[in-house]
Amino acid sequence: MRLPVIPAPTSTTISGGDCTIDSTTTVVVQAPELARAAALFADDVRLDTGLALRAPAHPAPPGASITVQLGDEGLGDVPPTAGLRADGEPVDERHGVEITTDGVRVWGPTPEAVYRGLTSLRQLISANLQGGTAILPAARVLDGPRFAWRGLSLDVVRTFHPPAEVRRVIDMLTLYKLNVLHLHLTDDQGWRVEVPSRPALTEIGAAGAIDDRPGGYYSQDELAELVAYAADRYVTVVPEIDMPGHTSAVLKAYPELAPAELRTIDFGNGNSIPLNALQPDRPETWAFVEDVLDAVVPQFPQSAYVHIGGDEAWGMPDEDHAVFVDKAAALVRARGKRVVGWQEIARANLGPDDVAQYWISIDIDAADAGDGPELPKDLLPVLVEHFRKAKTDAPQAIAAGARLIASPTTWLYFDRPHGDASSDPAQEELRKRLGLEFYGPATLREGLDWDPVENTPGVTSVDQLAGVEAAIWCETITNAEDLEFLLLPRIPGAAEKSWSQGTPDWPEYAARLGKQSASWRARSWTWLKSTEVDWK
Repeated sequence: MRLPVIPAPTSTTISGGDCTIDSTTTVVVQAPELARAAALFADDVRLDTGLALRAPAHPAPPGASITVQLGDEGLGDVPPTAGLRADGEPVDERHGVEITTDGVRVWGPTPEAVYRGLTSLRQLISANLQGGTAILPAARVLDGPRFAWRGLSLDVVRTFHPPAEVRRVIDMLTLYKLNVLHLHLTDDQGWRVEVPSRPALTEIGAAGAIDDRPGGYYSQDELAELVAYAADRYVTVVPEIDMPGHTSAVLKAYPELAPAELRTIDFGNGNSIPLNALQPDRPETWAFVEDVLDAVVPQFPQSAYVHIGGDEAWGMPDEDHAVFVDKAAALVRARGKRVVGWQEIARANLGPDDVAQYWISIDIDAADAGDGPELPKDLLPVLVEHFRKAKTDAPQAIAAGARLIASPTTWLYFDRPHGDASSDPAQEELRKRLGLEFYGPATLREGLDWDPVENTPGVTSVDQLAGVEAAIWCETITNAEDLEFLLLPRIPGAAEKSWSQGTPDWPEYAARLGKQSASWRARSWTWLKSTEVDWK
């Protein structure tokens, strides 16, 4: 028997009896450093279910209670976690949850570990709640993550998502034990972070988004609040400043940084792709990059990494791209941070402290043969050349001693159209409109049918991976409802692949997934009501 928990725990033992959780249940904190995790848990249970647990207390009152404590009892049997953490800290997230007829006990060696255990308990309470009471089966769970880096890359450029919506996304991540929010803050369509020494970036570069959508940016105060909100929930926010390509917003704000000739490829439908990049042989380029890093790095104190982009520098000679990546990486390291970038940075000189994000799992040969979507005739050769070079990126990064983040387009790009039909006819128009047709539709089941080690080129061991990260790009997303519709129910699948071992049986996973919807309804989240899942 599987408990309705996602991601699936390492070990679950079901025993006889049950435990009643209701408004008389008290959370008992047996170590002061666990008070914050316990308080967050109680607040989240209230938001998930409407059930108000009694305030954390010590010592324990009479009757059933939820006791949280530090300890490592039985956790030696849980495999150690592979990969790298985005905060650079060696934190043990392994934990235990024991449910008996007398109450619930949650333990782990760190406050974060206890919070992960309480997250499993949150799901169990929500799945079993009826009439203000949750009857939980007696069980013992021992659990821990497969990978240390478990995240989501969120595009806030093509559509600007205000802080309140980003907090909702953080809440989704924490419910499934994901611990990284990678903010894609800059791109051709806009610039979303303050750089006081370069005011035109927000005055001009932030003014718009894709398709005349409203622009915007995060003030330093807003970012500080978002970073703190995430950190309170054990999520690290990693900033991405995409360069040397994807810099049209920069060049609009500071035309003096532009190459002598600006080039684009026209799609014929009002859209185009720029073939312009920051030039590594110009001193003003590096003055700009240093100004940006000096402003951005302090705004993300929990992150040990700065993401430098490095992808799709269309039209840029390979040698110039490599020179740029090498120098940008050196500037990041000089500021006490480590380097992460999209897989194309492997074409420069990486080292063992660097991380490359593998994403290109597209079969470009099929598109070149005419089997894929129709593309502008000037664009196809650019894509073919770029993606064929990409075949050696991951092996090259591994050969340099760098680690990889697995973010394959095939399974973890959430801007693909939903392949499952919706049981709600009102959602069908939304399903047809959202997602890039170029990638083709993907079902929830297909999102589980892969393995980060087996399906990442050149990888033969978990030790070569930093972790797993999904991505959501916002070309077709116009608002918060659109965003959530493509994120859910996919986020739980990404969590299953980054936390749990192996590939789950679909019917068993679908049963666990269906029981998640109670808390989604309570929080007014939007999700695809797939016909392949019985939404409880």
